Amino acid sequence: MKKLSVLKRMACAALALTMLAGVVAGCGGEKKEAAKAPAKVVKINFPTAGASGALYAVGAAITNNWTKNVPGVQAASQASAGGIANLNMVAGNEAQVSIAISSNVLQCLQGTDSFKDHAYKDLKVIGGLYMNPNQVVVTNKSGINTLADVKGKHFAVAAAGSSVYNECQNHFTTVGMKFPEDIKTELIAFGPAADMLQNGTLDGAWIMSGAPAAAVSQALTAGCHLVDIDDKTISALQAKYPWYAKYTIPAKTYPNQDKDVQTSAIKMVMFCRHDLSEDTVYQLTKSFWEHIDELGKAQKNLKGLKPTDAVKDIANLPLHSGAAKYYKEIGVIK
Repeated sequence: MKKLSVLKRMACAALALTMLAGVVAGCGGEKKEAAKAPAKVVKINFPTAGASGALYAVGAAITNNWTKNVPGVQAASQASAGGIANLNMVAGNEAQVSIAISSNVLQCLQGTDSFKDHAYKDLKVIGGLYMNPNQVVVTNKSGINTLADVKGKHFAVAAAGSSVYNECQNHFTTVGMKFPEDIKTELIAFGPAADMLQNGTLDGAWIMSGAPAAAVSQALTAGCHLVDIDDKTISALQAKYPWYAKYTIPAKTYPNQDKDVQTSAIKMVMFCRHDLSEDTVYQLTKSFWEHIDELGKAQKNLKGLKPTDAVKDIANLPLHSGAAKYYKEIGVIK
């Protein structure tokens, strides 16, 4: 009987050990499953500009890089009405990251001009990219050789309230014109304007884009030329607006362009929502600059960019803490 009792106790002990092992294994399994749980995906919508323009290609190159190289990020670019629309989309949380000229970004931050009564005071910047030159394209038969010559002419100024429209207003009023009263304005984008220039139904058009721009090339192969913006006008613009720089479009940039063309330009800036996490923006900034050579091959406007220029000529706009962390890490800022 004693022997039987001992055997029973041993059997019970073995069963208990087996059950305990199962519990431990089960707990380990749960931990293993928890470790496999996918990280939260950060989705980034990146509006650009018209699908035929340089900004659309820039946005596509950047978002493809982020989706490929930043774990946990799914980024996609989309066509939009341009810089002002982009800022409104980011302010309204319809998008998370975008690009616009520094002047528009500053106006959005301060609630002036197109952003009166709806400022986005928490807007943050990832970095300055490239200079975006103003390009004034006119037909050879129009008689236009200066900005003042546009008075009374049939001229495309883009949509009212757009970045290009505002550029036209700044420049034409600086040379003493009343805008838009002194011009026979055509409120169309540069793509359709290039077609009208080509068929002779328009005297000129304004485009703001990285050079070379396909639509400008189209126009200059069809009896058009670029108009210089002189030193006096650029100095007057700079006295009123802190974001303008003098810019040269080198000869041979476009077909039939035999000489350098002087114009004004504004830095293109990549900006984001303030509530994107510091780590996310750090990773986006890091990936962008670490792959800049690859990006430059994909999109010519990004070719040759350097992180040392990312904080220059951006009108003192506030950096996102994640971007600032990266620039401090590589010694661009202290």
